[in-house]
Amino acid sequence: MTVEKGVEVSDQQDEVFEVSAAKMRDAGMSEMAISQFKRLYDVWRHEETSSWIREEDIEPLGTVPSFHDVYETINHDKAVDAFAKTAFLKLNGGLGTSMGLDCAKSLLPVRRHKAKQMRFIDIILGQVLTARTRLGVELPLTLMNSFRTSEDTMKVIRQNRKFTQDDIPLEIIQHVEPKISEATGEPVSFPENPELEWCPPGHGDLFSTIWESGLLDALEAKGFKYLFISNSDNLGARPSRTLAQHFENTGAPFMVEVATRTYADRKGGHIVRDKVTGRLMLREMSQVHPDDKVDAQDIKKHPYFNTNSIWVRIDALKDKLAECDGVLPLPVIRNRKTVDPTNSDTEAVIQLETAMGAAINLFNGAICVQVDRMRFLPVKTTNDLFIMRSDRFHLTDTYEMEDGNYMFPNVELDPRYYKNIHDFDERFPYTVPSLAAANSVTVHGDWTFGRDVIMFADATLEDTGKPSYVPNGEYVGPLGIEPDDWV
Repeated sequence: MTVEKGVEVSDQQDEVFEVSAAKMRDAGMSEMAISQFKRLYDVWRHEETSSWIREEDIEPLGTVPSFHDVYETINHDKAVDAFAKTAFLKLNGGLGTSMGLDCAKSLLPVRRHKAKQMRFIDIILGQVLTARTRLGVELPLTLMNSFRTSEDTMKVIRQNRKFTQDDIPLEIIQHVEPKISEATGEPVSFPENPELEWCPPGHGDLFSTIWESGLLDALEAKGFKYLFISNSDNLGARPSRTLAQHFENTGAPFMVEVATRTYADRKGGHIVRDKVTGRLMLREMSQVHPDDKVDAQDIKKHPYFNTNSIWVRIDALKDKLAECDGVLPLPVIRNRKTVDPTNSDTEAVIQLETAMGAAINLFNGAICVQVDRMRFLPVKTTNDLFIMRSDRFHLTDTYEMEDGNYMFPNVELDPRYYKNIHDFDERFPYTVPSLAAANSVTVHGDWTFGRDVIMFADATLEDTGKPSYVPNGEYVGPLGIEPDDWV
């Protein structure tokens, strides 16, 4: 009787899922996209406990070789040979909606270089062209775009007269999936804005997208053996012959770049080791049980975080994807939101996602390498952009975002006036202030900044209750706008 009831429930759930499958087919989505979503859906419905990675089941990641250790041990002349077998893939599906953007985040200007505004995509192309020219390697670049970022991004690339590429696809398009009603399990309906009925499946979707696109076959046909994958908003994730040679030397199938956690990184995904299998695994904070949060955020116990930059052997990835029919069994992340994320009164939905770095757990012999902050410079908010546009950075002729020590001031700009990129730009009409002497920056209220403003120590501006202005050349310190007679 129990079995019959179980079969009946399973059949009902299959019928509910078919509503999603039909919606995806009606929208022109591939069977691969539907197959991947069905796996996520089934895990959500049947394996609630799989969302947790418990502290008692894992061990902290031990000592990891650092970039500096690696640099001292490799043959740098030989490293070009390993680099020549490497292809470059950038995740470029994000619209930057958290900053109020309605285009690809990679099209956002980062800073000027020789009087020209440089966007993320311009700097990425510059990094690739520099490597090609200086090292004499082919270094193909592929972007994983979304339907929303493809047209604008590809237009920019085609307008770059120095950048050409044949035989290797310039882009692959990530999948989308329905947002699921938490109450019914069916795809949500939102006639006011049907676009909000859909969401990306997380960057773990990369693997099925790669499989479906035939990219791995194209790379193998041209003699490439390694794939370096990173986020387009991380300008520190530059192509590296040192890491390419290290990866080749180890013979590992999969390598994740990790960095040392600071207090500010305590809530980020981190690499741990599975006690049962001995394999490395990625634990996102959404997979941490409430009882384990203190341990998970202990940066001494778990000292490394995932930078989301990975290296993978093309043949190993191809074999693993073939074994899984293109859908890797990655841990499912349940993201609870409302269908309109800006309106908490709209229907509660589930977004089912996977993380790219979680694939580390599928490969025997997978490894990590510790990198400095110079290889992890993400821009997730306008607070990050504020630092990137400041005098803390210099964009070199080889397109490296260069800083003295890559230890940056803590920046907190009032989200009411600076979270949206258009509001942010309006309040910095010339450029952002100097941060060279700043330990931290806190801005409360609506402040607009003149030219050549200098921030120092723990610079603080309090809310005056009305729009306020920092005049040209003023100094902002712990007491607000301060006299400069100490200079």
